[in-house]
Amino acid sequence: MTNKVTPWEVQGSVDYEKLIKEFGVSPLKELPSVFNDEILFRRKLVVGHRDIQKILEAMKSKKPFVVMTGLMPTGKFHIGHMTIARQFIFYQKLGAKLYIAVADLEAYNARGQSLEDSRKNAIEDYLLNYIALGLSPKNCDFYFQSDRSKDGKKASAYYRLQNLLARHASFNEFKAVYGEISPGKMLSSLLQAADMLHPQLPEFEGKVPVLVPVGIDQDPHLRIARDISQRIKPPFIQLSSTYNIFIPGLGGGKMSSSDPNSYIALTDSEKEVENKIKKYAFSGGRDTLEEHRKLGGNLDIDVSFQYLKFLFEEDDKKLKKIEQDYRSGKLTTGELKEITIEKINNFLKEHQKKRESARKLVGKFLD
Repeated sequence: MTNKVTPWEVQGSVDYEKLIKEFGVSPLKELPSVFNDEILFRRKLVVGHRDIQKILEAMKSKKPFVVMTGLMPTGKFHIGHMTIARQFIFYQKLGAKLYIAVADLEAYNARGQSLEDSRKNAIEDYLLNYIALGLSPKNCDFYFQSDRSKDGKKASAYYRLQNLLARHASFNEFKAVYGEISPGKMLSSLLQAADMLHPQLPEFEGKVPVLVPVGIDQDPHLRIARDISQRIKPPFIQLSSTYNIFIPGLGGGKMSSSDPNSYIALTDSEKEVENKIKKYAFSGGRDTLEEHRKLGGNLDIDVSFQYLKFLFEEDDKKLKKIEQDYRSGKLTTGELKEITIEKINNFLKEHQKKRESARKLVGKFLD
């Protein structure tokens, strides 16, 4: 399969080290100890950054900062989406003001999805799951690209910024960053740049540092926004960003919202989880039990273990024991899958209760 990594499509295996070098991203090293509270940082799912020091300094000196993220309201919310959600909820608890953009115009331009379907999916699936995962309406600006604000001054400032930014970008630049480009994708990219930069406008937060946590495939959007932001007068505070690797799909590679057998949705039943893990989760086990007992399993490619490591087994000691037992061959693939099924279903049982309770809070995000 051809290897391809763009903001709209990921095909084949992903060489993260190569991409980090190619995109000019810095490896993420030492972070303040509070970051160890979130396993995505503790277990190195978040691997790179640009200018994170600005955010760390704001946190240390108790100064305002914004964490901006977007959601593509196509397909079901699955465990891969939790990686960004858990990060921005973590930052919200540390004092960040959140800006969450529903990319309904991008979904229309790049995926052909109607604004009505995007709105319904963003609220019924994404927002409910965010709230159930711990998102608070306090200090959160949840909005749609197509309908920025009921406040006319704020709405005008946002859309005006998109048009002002257009003057400072060139077609050749878009082509160099994205490869294949269309007018719709160019407009989407400029609107994403406005999403990332507009919190700094006087109509919103004013000049504050902004962090954008993304998967490495979204970096082209960051590069365009960062470059343009320094050409416009006066320039913006340069955007900060962090980059996480993908939680693998059940069969390996990236999860695809268009393939239900590649992901665990947060609305899946216990039986669906069991069937998906048993039938589709790629294993690092050997061809025979005898071989497995002798040589042990390969945890680097085992999808069940990746799910435990990055999302579902918080206890470092328990994870270490599973790792040792699987590498030694003491733990079989079937047993590892059973542990994973139980962990995911225990999480989803509680999460789905919280998801139903979240319905009464939806209005607070849409006022």
